[in-house]
Amino acid sequence: MAALLTLVSVVDAKGFRRYLLLRQDVEAIQERNRILSEQNDVLRREINALRNDPTALERAAREELGYIKPGEIVFHLE
Repeated sequence: MAALLTLVSVVDAKGFRRYLLLRQDVEAIQERNRILSEQNDVLRREINALRNDPTALERAAREELGYIKPGEIVFHLE
């Protein structure tokens, strides 16, 4: 009887196979959450640096906005 119930559970789409698929989904979602959490930490550190560190703010303005100081000469190398 136990073997029959086990077989039905494995064959039934709502049984053990579904459990395994849902478990894989949960693991994938947990990994995605971990990656997003790490990205959030990096962004929080960048925000903190931009708010509190003038050097970081200057770097961001130069890299992202293309700002230069008066009298500087910029060479674009590609």
